Amino acid sequence: MRLFAAVLPPPEAVAELRRALEPVRDDRLRWTGEDGWHFTLAFMGEVGDALLPDLHARLERAAHRTEPFTLRLHGFGRFGDRALWAGAAGGIDAMRMLAERADAAARRAGVPMDRHRRYTAHLTVARSAGGTGLRPYAEALAGFDGTPWRVGELSLVRSNLPTGGVPGERPRYEVAGAWPLGG
Repeated sequence: MRLFAAVLPPPEAVAELRRALEPVRDDRLRWTGEDGWHFTLAFMGEVGDALLPDLHARLERAAHRTEPFTLRLHGFGRFGDRALWAGAAGGIDAMRMLAERADAAARRAGVPMDRHRRYTAHLTVARSAGGTGLRPYAEALAGFDGTPWRVGELSLVRSNLPTGGVPGERPRYEVAGAWPLGG
């Protein structure tokens, strides 16, 4: 199964982000589904069933060693003209540490992880469709500052890629495991 570790925003933050996006939402971009909004901590790709028990145990330990922290959606940015994302503020150092621990947990469980890079907190909200420039969207949304919430859980999410061949079909996400932060 295709897995990643993530922090999931609560429904209130999702609603706040939805309202912020309404003025700029148009059909020139492929907008991600709200049910898939998340902060990826460690992307694992395809993970065999045999690795799951050890992976779960190691992620549980990683969560246990990380104290809950406060986060809020804050500002917007882009990766070139490929992806538009909402940023985060607040406990970024704590989230970066949780990302490092989730990555290490996966490696120690035997998951072959891609190259390691410094964690950048972002929640993808749209992708460019046909070369539409993302700068105007990021600039229009740059002042967004959401309400803080308490991150108290590390989630392991399964990504089910589209298989129907329907244009615009999106991946479906389901939580495959979740562990409370802190001891």
